[in-house]
Amino acid sequence: MLRFLADENFDNTIVRGLFRRRPTLGIVRVQDVGLSGKDDPMVLEWAAQEGRILLTHDVATITRYAYDRVRQGQPMPGVVEISTDSPIGRVIEDILVLVECSQEGEMEGQIQYFPW
Repeated sequence: MLRFLADENFDNTIVRGLFRRRPTLGIVRVQDVGLSGKDDPMVLEWAAQEGRILLTHDVATITRYAYDRVRQGQPMPGVVEISTDSPIGRVIEDILVLVECSQEGEMEGQIQYFPW
């Protein structure tokens, strides 16, 4: 099953909604793993070491750092960038569809934008 890391400023309403719909979903928050206040490259490094896809609203900087990792041949399990003005219910559904329809490792080196 896909595992996720929710970025520091990721909407916790989405995280709670995901857990309500799928209590066994493998998702942790940056705050839960001691990465609060850490820079984007460090967050991406931790996600890569743990094999977790990063969920973020940060389209301004994460994309650049994620692609830098790919260009340098470093692991990058994937990033899902979610617009802050997307309806929460739709975001939850889209993430659950991703979980149901993807295999582990399938998002390696990719950045997806939600909503689709």
